[in-house]
Amino acid sequence: MLNLSARPAIMGIINLTPDSFFDGGTYGKAGETAQLERALESALAMVGAGADIIDVGGESTRPGSAPVSAEEEIRRTIPFIELLRRHSDVLISIDTWKSEVAAEALRAEANIVNDISGFSFDPNMPKVCAKHSCGVVLMHTPAKPDMLRWSHDTGAENEEVMLRVTRFLRHSIDIARKHGIEAIIVDPGLGFGKTVEENYRLLAQLDELHELGCPVLAGVSRKSFLGQAIRRPGQDAPPPSERLFATISANTIALLNGADILRVHDVEAAAEVRAVVLATRSASGGMA
Repeated sequence: MLNLSARPAIMGIINLTPDSFFDGGTYGKAGETAQLERALESALAMVGAGADIIDVGGESTRPGSAPVSAEEEIRRTIPFIELLRRHSDVLISIDTWKSEVAAEALRAEANIVNDISGFSFDPNMPKVCAKHSCGVVLMHTPAKPDMLRWSHDTGAENEEVMLRVTRFLRHSIDIARKHGIEAIIVDPGLGFGKTVEENYRLLAQLDELHELGCPVLAGVSRKSFLGQAIRRPGQDAPPPSERLFATISANTIALLNGADILRVHDVEAAAEVRAVVLATRSASGGMA
């Protein structure tokens, strides 16, 4: 599906929601022809800029966001997936934890299910993924988005964060393999139920996740913990629209620390990060 030994992959984000934390509402009325065409234009531009995967979401997963029904997710996402597939053979990922949504997306020729719950919210999800022989992204999260607070407000648990994450992901991987699913990517869930310090600890220790035997995805794009690091004294943290440079820095760190896939809003910037990291690795004999 992906040759990650050649280079890290870039996953471009298309949010077909009215309330996503960064670009909510951009394509929020995706059922309308004009909005579908705008979303398609953006997705094809991402592919042209270097995206290997387009990740399509119909429900915001920002901490504190309200859930939507499977029917509404399907209404928002499936027409776009069908349209994108008619125009491109790019890998398509459906960002959902609901098996009904995943099944419809896979029938529309999506290739990957990106489940923020790591198969922990919907017991039917592994069966659906196995039936369609798709790839999966299994992410760590301690609770559904509407039960999470923003990462910098979340109280730390007693257990060390990497142990917490790897134990959870190991269980998710076991479920996937018991259902015959082998194309597995793991995601530590940066920004989901972690303190600011824990997010940076995971970023620094990202390579340890390879002990799970799967490629590692890092999703840091414009997230709240980046805003906390660049906040100026006496001021609020900058909004997502002002976190691009911090995102570029975090994506560089993620690649240097072993990320195989970057999930991003800004594909062109991520592609340049990837190019510079690969050039550095080549010049240093692959040691960077």
